[in-house]
Amino acid sequence: MGDKGNNMDSAKSDPALPVFDRSVSLLCWAYNEEGSILEYLERASALLSSAISDYEIVLIDDGSIDKTYEIAREFQEKNPRLKIYRNEKNLNVGISSQRAIQMASKEFIFWQTIDWCYDISNLRLFLEYLKTYDIVQGVRRKPITVKVKFLKPFVAVSKLFGIKHLTRRSDTVQKAVVSVINYILIRVLFRIPLSDFQNVTFYPTKWIQSIKFEAKSSFVNPEGLIKSYWNGMSIKEVRIDFIPRREGVAKGTRPKAVMNSVKDVFTLWFKWVVMNRRKFVKNGSIDRLKEEAVI
Repeated sequence: MGDKGNNMDSAKSDPALPVFDRSVSLLCWAYNEEGSILEYLERASALLSSAISDYEIVLIDDGSIDKTYEIAREFQEKNPRLKIYRNEKNLNVGISSQRAIQMASKEFIFWQTIDWCYDISNLRLFLEYLKTYDIVQGVRRKPITVKVKFLKPFVAVSKLFGIKHLTRRSDTVQKAVVSVINYILIRVLFRIPLSDFQNVTFYPTKWIQSIKFEAKSSFVNPEGLIKSYWNGMSIKEVRIDFIPRREGVAKGTRPKAVMNSVKDVFTLWFKWVVMNRRKFVKNGSIDRLKEEAVI
């Protein structure tokens, strides 16, 4: 894994596979990203054009007060595959992602952050898995397995908080720690054996549009995965590494955003698990990544 400068091959499709013959929507949301939005749209268009015959890009401008919207509109004049919706004010990722989902018109959807923080250079391969599995989920690391049963929780947690793992998970160790704690919290409370909940996810559009989202924060992505698993969906894990941001400022780990996410986690855990008010009762299946190490 390297920085963006070493990952420009992300704009090229896997030459071993033919162009994907089913339609795909790429979703994204931006707030004050005038320094990144043009590069993102150009990069996304190049990658999608090389991998997919029928695609669209759905962009939610989350009430930006800089030139993000104007730059996107100029790009749209040259590439009508871009659809733009402008929020009336800054509503953050939860509402923006839900609006993008409802605007999608293609058979499958996935998302990528405006700072291009996930390495989707194997996009064509990920799409191919949608012919076999219901959902494809990115993972920032390869899981480990432990032979000695009582040691499993301790070894797993130690690996998650290891410096090597943390520095590959986010821009800073502080942000990575927040990400890991969030992951452990969701994994323990909801008992969903996924290796990552905040990454690139590929869904059938009709399915995710049918989900009645209850979260308003960044917990929207885990909520979609939880409800999919509880509804019997098959999930394929693929390795999608983190790429450090070069420009702009990430907003996902701001204190207010983190607190809103934690609030959603506990509120919905109490409702779904403690009060047993979930409508989904059939657990799905997860095809996890091959283990990184055996202990």
